[in-house]
Amino acid sequence: MINTFIEGFFISFGLILAIGAQNVYVLKRGLLKEHVFLVALTCALIDASLIVAGVKGVGKFLEIFPSFLFYITILGILFLVAYGLLSLTSALKTHSMQVDTISHKPSKIKVFLTLLSLSFLNPHVYLDTVILIGTVGSKYVGNLQNVFAFGAMSASFVFFFSLAYGSRTLIPLFQQPITWRYLDLFTSGVMFFIAFNLYKQL
Repeated sequence: MINTFIEGFFISFGLILAIGAQNVYVLKRGLLKEHVFLVALTCALIDASLIVAGVKGVGKFLEIFPSFLFYITILGILFLVAYGLLSLTSALKTHSMQVDTISHKPSKIKVFLTLLSLSFLNPHVYLDTVILIGTVGSKYVGNLQNVFAFGAMSASFVFFFSLAYGSRTLIPLFQQPITWRYLDLFTSGVMFFIAFNLYKQL
């Protein structure tokens, strides 16, 4: 049983670990100490819900209706390009961004909706989290299937809370405005790169 848990944990952790739009957003919110708990919890719960859906068979729905992924991809590309442009605009501004600033702190609703968009408008979420993890998890039956899903969900909670709160160790580095500019440029590049790759897959 412990081996099943470990398998679920490391398969999920390996998929989440890749640099993506969602991870970059979590990193930035952690650095700015903006709704950190909400960000980490929301990402973990989204992943957990998709893992359960995949293990319990929703992945078969996506295989039967591939057009769903096509339309999600289109929306995802548009959103990523728009977010990338916003990050690029922020990087080109000559301003000083300080950690712990609250003057332009986004609302919880805005952060929550952004996370939903970055998560559910990413077709790789369905391909990786739902179909891949769901396929592996479906080979188990009964309680072992639940153990596998629990292991996979545990990886999500460990990763997102570690990323959100662990990013604070980088705060001294990000007290320099130039570092924020580089992060904005990096964020913009990630968004455009992912959008381009999604476009090539259409």
